[in-house]
Amino acid sequence: MHKEIIQSLEALREQKPLVHNITNDVVTNTTANALLAIGASPIMSRAAEEVADLVGLIGSLVINTGTLTSASINSMKLAVETANQLGKPWILDPVGAGATLFRLTSNIELLKYKPAVVRGNASEIKALFTGANEGKGVDSSSSSESTLDFIQEKAREYHLVIAVTGATDYITDGSDVYQITNGHPMMARVTGTGCTATAIIGAFLAVSENPLIAAVSGLTCLGIAGEIAAKNCPGPGTLQVKLLDELYRLDHSVIKQSAKISNLKRSCH
Repeated sequence: MHKEIIQSLEALREQKPLVHNITNDVVTNTTANALLAIGASPIMSRAAEEVADLVGLIGSLVINTGTLTSASINSMKLAVETANQLGKPWILDPVGAGATLFRLTSNIELLKYKPAVVRGNASEIKALFTGANEGKGVDSSSSSESTLDFIQEKAREYHLVIAVTGATDYITDGSDVYQITNGHPMMARVTGTGCTATAIIGAFLAVSENPLIAAVSGLTCLGIAGEIAAKNCPGPGTLQVKLLDELYRLDHSVIKQSAKISNLKRSCH
């Protein structure tokens, strides 16, 4: 998988894909800068009057439900409908999916539009695919490891890639299951690192025909950048800036040296 990640990063930087983000108010600046740092070009618009037109210009679409309103849900639906019509890949980040009934039903409605990838923490993923309230706001009350059988089953059932992120990340298309152990605990002290992961996967979706490779590439690159940024770092404020620097500095040698990926070779149940 190291080779595929390196090739994907090279393609991303060569093609500089436009990535349309309908995301939350907390992370707009953070994710836009992360996309620029790794080599993509972000568009950050949620106006219903233009989202369909914008989707015609882009390589991929990122849907993040962190600060939901009825208006933003409408824009998201217009955008994903257009993306599906035009064959543009998109990723869903069901932020805090189980926190409220409005949030849960909105995310479940978006799931019906068949994203290529869903990324969330363990509680968000469980809530989205079971319809059950779980978690505490946007934080997870379950470990990513606890979801392995569940995400493999749901990825097969829904014909998509599921990425569960936490201290360890797991990505599956229902057949293969990849484990990534890059990253650093301090990343959890910076708001929007999960949202940034989703946006970066979105960038890789624009240049990869395989959503599984896109998801593994995005999470590996962010994990490596966070791990390196955390070295000799006094705190999360500095980490946030250094993370952008390390995304910018990523290259094939860093990926070869630092990527901690394994295929778990799990049998399908």
